Amino acid sequence: MPETAPTSTAPSAASPRRMTGVGRVLVVVYAIMALGATGRSFVQIVREFDDAPLAYSLSALAALVYILATLALVFSASERWYRVAWAAIVFELVGVLVVGTLSLTHPELFDHPTVWSGYGIGYVLVPLVLPFLGLWWLITHRHARAAAEGAA
Repeated sequence: MPETAPTSTAPSAASPRRMTGVGRVLVVVYAIMALGATGRSFVQIVREFDDAPLAYSLSALAALVYILATLALVFSASERWYRVAWAAIVFELVGVLVVGTLSLTHPELFDHPTVWSGYGIGYVLVPLVLPFLGLWWLITHRHARAAAEGAA
């Protein structure tokens, strides 16, 4: 029987590393938020869009941002997707802060809650914390990506 060369399970310098640990948890939380926001906005728009078009449109926008951020984080080993992740998460942060503040200072604009109303209080403030964690992860993993690309 001929001997076969041992196969290595370690990632090569040319192939992107799989997301593990905090990155994987972050992607799962973004995916859950994407599903939750998509479902919520779909039901709100179908049932009662005329009652609060601004609030429900913002919920749909939040859903799209969470979907884009999820995909961008998954594929963030690519420079293009890394930039998309930055853009999506910064947009998300601005959206949470602006909508959250307006929902408290001008509650008449938000008679019906959105995903980002009250800084995401309906989602246990996850929408407020999540973009900070996402940006932290992108910053801390930029150096690992640059080193891996430099070695290739």
